[in-house]
Amino acid sequence: MFRRRRFGELISKQLDLFEREHAHLIEACSEAERAYDRADREEAEERYGDYVDLVETGTELLAEVRDAFKLTLEEHTGEEYEAEFNRAVVRRLPRFGLEIENR
Repeated sequence: MFRRRRFGELISKQLDLFEREHAHLIEACSEAERAYDRADREEAEERYGDYVDLVETGTELLAEVRDAFKLTLEEHTGEEYEAEFNRAVVRRLPRFGLEIENR
């Protein structure tokens, strides 16, 4: 059964803003991933660490957006919003969605 997401439009706008304001970070993640893919054996671990650091930064920034809005909601509604936000991040920005639930 199709169920309309309660916070879908809001979350979409929040993610649009994140993508605009942090376009440099998103591009840096892509560049770091490419650098890791091209790295030779001796350099691969360091390149992967660079990539992971950037992804963690993005995940933390998204969690801050989520948590700031969640504080404005009642407890049950906040939990619903958080779950919907996390699912949206996994779908739209998957590299940042891997750990979003743990933040």
